[in-house]
Amino acid sequence: MDVLSLIGRDAPLFDEDLTQHREALAERVAGGRFLVIGGAGTIGQAVVREIFRRNPAALDVVDLSENNLVELVRDLRSSLGYIDGNFRTFALDAGSVPFDALMREEGGYDYVLNLSAMKHVRSEKDPYSLMRMVEVNIENTLRTARWAREKGAGKYFCVSTDKAAAPANMMGASKRIMELFLMRESESVPLSMARFANVAFSDGSLLHGFNQRILKRQPLSAPNDVRRYFVTDRESGELCLLSCLLGENRDIFFPKLSERLHLTTFSEIAERYLAALGYEAVPCASEEEARASVETMAARGQWPCYFFASDTTGEKDFEEFYTDDEDLDWERFQNLGVIRNPAEYDADQLDHFLQTIHDLRAAGRWEKGDLVRLFHDMVPEFAHKETGRYLDGRM
Repeated sequence: MDVLSLIGRDAPLFDEDLTQHREALAERVAGGRFLVIGGAGTIGQAVVREIFRRNPAALDVVDLSENNLVELVRDLRSSLGYIDGNFRTFALDAGSVPFDALMREEGGYDYVLNLSAMKHVRSEKDPYSLMRMVEVNIENTLRTARWAREKGAGKYFCVSTDKAAAPANMMGASKRIMELFLMRESESVPLSMARFANVAFSDGSLLHGFNQRILKRQPLSAPNDVRRYFVTDRESGELCLLSCLLGENRDIFFPKLSERLHLTTFSEIAERYLAALGYEAVPCASEEEARASVETMAARGQWPCYFFASDTTGEKDFEEFYTDDEDLDWERFQNLGVIRNPAEYDADQLDHFLQTIHDLRAAGRWEKGDLVRLFHDMVPEFAHKETGRYLDGRM
């Protein structure tokens, strides 16, 4: 199935920039020692593949999912084979004691890339998942950035999100807070980031769910009023690599908007997806009707769909990569924009955030409102959209 056509495009985004900087990318990877944290998720695997195919001197990959690490190795061996350098994988949590022990090994890294994240808007439904989001998206980022410095890295890269621009949900706000913390870390280790769109068919995404629904003979369900930008998994890996290797300190890369990247609704993609499989999408009036109609519709080349207006917490009608008050560089790359950031931060505010999180955790009990208020203090432009409804209440 052609993913580009499903998301409404006919050409990859970054080919011109990759061609223009091919030699610089190849030279930096070939002589480099890399650590990729969260390297077995969809974006992480794409990044690892981009590094691996350019023959690094060393490549270590850390991820919580041992199953995904196994598949990563099988995929690389079955497609690209082997590299001259050392390639290792570790089933570890970047916030754990075993990870710290790995970091104390002799030898360092030239580049540390952190792709680990809690990325789902649905994770803000309860205070416990929210605290885990703080741990993964903010605290573990600080830990790994400091380990990058200790290991002598010349560059630390961390993935952000388009949802960090004018955030409307806790996930996006957590990534915006992460960006603020990294402004302070940038004084001791050079770093760059990337904000990018939804990665089409990434693990856990709605489009990945389409595959699962077809396999399980279940209806498709999608909002018809939420517009999103989409990139392919390979494009996500290319964007991260370009930012890591070519970004200046504190740069945040993002895809330029053009005729090749435009907002698309999930319901439009569902219709194209089913057409590519030979089915006609048939909207149903309710979830119950859709669930009851699969076999009868499938027999005549149709597939039931439940399309609805979004009413869940944290959803924006559309997404953006930057805000009007950010300093933008449109000239450096053909299809990439760059947000240039000064080394400005409020140290007292950052320390207050960490102390408050420590105190809440030490108390052993906290409410979602405690974290929402703290996030608002850190990000005054945070326009939290709380509806009382969450994606776990949807089909």
